[in-house]
Amino acid sequence: MNVKELLSRLYNNREANNASWLIGGRIIQMFISLIVGIITARYLGPSNYGLVNYGAAYVSFFSALCNLGINSVIVKNFVDHPNEEGLTIGTTLLMHFLSSIFSCIIIFIVVFFVDAGETTTQIVVMLCSVSLIFHIFETLNYWFQSRYQSKSIAIATLIAYIGSAFYKIVLLILNKGVEWFAFATSVDYIIYAIVLFIFFKKNKGPTFSVSIRKGKELLCVSYNYILSGLLVSIYGYTDKFMLKQMLDETTVGYYSTATAICSMWVFVLQAIIDSMYPTIMNLYKTNRNGFLRKNRQLYAIVFYTSICVSLLITIFAKVIIWILYGENYLPAVNPLRIITWYTAFSYLGVARNAWIVCENKQKYLKYMYLGAAVINVFMNLLFIPLLGASGAALASLITQIFTSLILPYIIREMRPNSILMMEAIRLKGVFNK
Repeated sequence: MNVKELLSRLYNNREANNASWLIGGRIIQMFISLIVGIITARYLGPSNYGLVNYGAAYVSFFSALCNLGINSVIVKNFVDHPNEEGLTIGTTLLMHFLSSIFSCIIIFIVVFFVDAGETTTQIVVMLCSVSLIFHIFETLNYWFQSRYQSKSIAIATLIAYIGSAFYKIVLLILNKGVEWFAFATSVDYIIYAIVLFIFFKKNKGPTFSVSIRKGKELLCVSYNYILSGLLVSIYGYTDKFMLKQMLDETTVGYYSTATAICSMWVFVLQAIIDSMYPTIMNLYKTNRNGFLRKNRQLYAIVFYTSICVSLLITIFAKVIIWILYGENYLPAVNPLRIITWYTAFSYLGVARNAWIVCENKQKYLKYMYLGAAVINVFMNLLFIPLLGASGAALASLITQIFTSLILPYIIREMRPNSILMMEAIRLKGVFNK
């Protein structure tokens, strides 16, 4: 089997074109983000860099509450109800907006008490949280995905990255303080929202409308994802919260450096998942064997791509950090060598969402993620005092292995998916028709 035949079996033309725009745009963004991000990290130093990432952790934590789990099911809703796209988008935007305002209020209250007396920390967190309001336009992203029009997403995201990078460069030139950098994420999403909306209108997107019926319909399918998303946030972001409270923001800076390096390339995995998502949805209705094979293919691509990259990062971790971030960030080497292996299992979990939505197994997510949250908090309490940032990295890796493979296998209704993943890792049923 030659390379061309292999690719043709893994991807159809629409998926390949869809993924190529996503990946191509992300590669350019990666270089922009890499250069500006490194300069910013060097300028801020581990302490202030950790502080900004501490604020960003609040945003990531509450994102699950803001999207109400709808992002996990909205593509299927577009496929199943093509005549109600405007109603779906309008209703989702309104619900997202209300939940974002509610989340910002909660963040303000929490940081006021948790970080009492730390004025700079409170300001940084509050400025970071503003971006939650503009996250709502991610809804349009999924509309483009459902139509295999990722070109618009790629261009909008690229323009947003360039605008955000320009904003940071101006701050560097003017020698501004950490508070200004905390607002950078909001600048990114503001630009992204404006550009994506322009493309939406240019592509003759449907007129928005709102319906209580549609809201109930979406929430009936997605409500399991709300609790699941919050539990994912607990085991995904409590490491930074616990590092800040148990140690200091400098340690958060080292840990954030390690996770930032791991995140530099995962846009490739997300692009692959996003591009195959509509195909998996359609196959579920027309071809059961094709549906299972496409899931195996997706898991195999995600897993082995991650393993190869993680191996390279492990070998060259010290060199990567020294070149990119400088000697002040070398304590991030060991956390990087551990946390990089997290990616393979983390994105297997992301790729699994298509199977879960199609099989209507959302209700089991909360049990898996509850177990994961408990494991993660316990592991962080155990390892952070002993190993610092490396302990948080180890806790995250162990938690993700349990979440992606072990906990789903324990739950009988989720076991078929764990078996699919294990078959994919063994490359069983990946290439044959």
